[in-house]
Amino acid sequence: MNYYSLSDIVKFALLFLVVALLVYGSRQYRLYADNAIKPQDSAVLLIYETSDLDFLINELSDNNVQFSKVHMEWASETLGWRRFQSGRYELEGEYTFYDLFSKLGRGIQDPARVTIIPGSDIGRLSRSLAFQLRPDSSDFAALFSDSSEVVAKHNLTGEGLFARMLPDSYDMYWTTSAKNAVERLLGEFEQRVAIGLSEEIDEHELTLDEVLTLASIVEWEARDNAEKPKISGLYQNRLQRGMRLQADPTVLYALGERRRLLFADYQFEHPYNTYLNRGLPPGPITNPDLTSIRAVLFPEEHDYLYMVATPEGTHQFSRTFQEHRQASEEWRRWIREQYRIKREREQESEDNS
Repeated sequence: MNYYSLSDIVKFALLFLVVALLVYGSRQYRLYADNAIKPQDSAVLLIYETSDLDFLINELSDNNVQFSKVHMEWASETLGWRRFQSGRYELEGEYTFYDLFSKLGRGIQDPARVTIIPGSDIGRLSRSLAFQLRPDSSDFAALFSDSSEVVAKHNLTGEGLFARMLPDSYDMYWTTSAKNAVERLLGEFEQRVAIGLSEEIDEHELTLDEVLTLASIVEWEARDNAEKPKISGLYQNRLQRGMRLQADPTVLYALGERRRLLFADYQFEHPYNTYLNRGLPPGPITNPDLTSIRAVLFPEEHDYLYMVATPEGTHQFSRTFQEHRQASEEWRRWIREQYRIKREREQESEDNS
């Protein structure tokens, strides 16, 4: 019968302890190793609803993130993270299994940069917001209808709410509801325009809604921000003289298209056609940016009453109708010349094919 000495027992115990420590250390290293998750480039995970590990593995693979599937499954079981919250998550650099699971399991999102483009319309703005945030475009479009709860809450029209979607870039969580996103944008407008420019608005002869309506026309009309105060001054000159605005963008808005206007288009009967109706149109036609709003509040003082486009994308301004007719004829000659050049190029292309 073999008997182990006390020293042998101590040796076995020490060996067992060393092995246990090595196993424990190996497990801890795999769980908390800094390079367990390695994106090749920065990656963005979009999780639309609470998902399981299989979904996460597929999303990581689709985004070219390097990891061991076997180790990830083991780590998920060991750490107890099996469900991951909806949200938008940016992955940059390397992660441990614990850090990744904790981030997604707790729903610690990274904000999305949401950009509002000026000179848009309700449809385009709704699609743009839906592209940048989780809600559907129809969710946003519904908020800009006259019957929406946000419109009623703030005593606005659908167009009035849309015009207050101040162009800029904002940080929002991707899972933000359409209502909360629009309320956030409206709050930015209130702070920066309604409050920030309250003295200027109070002193102006136009109300805030009228300022936005005119600014929306200036936004559509001007390609160059530097021209906005001059265009605004021209339109306000016409309003003060009781003249029709005769703003081409209002006709395009009435037609629901963005194209070169034909002579017959100016006779299109519509409340927004400022060639037929005096004064401002019933509401805004775009969401103007801050430069357009300020251009209405601080118009350039001059005697111009007419303007026509130029080949450079700006405008030629005139004080009298006779000057305007001459400038318009120059513009038409330039347009005809462009069509002639286009036809010649098309003919040359056909001849060479």
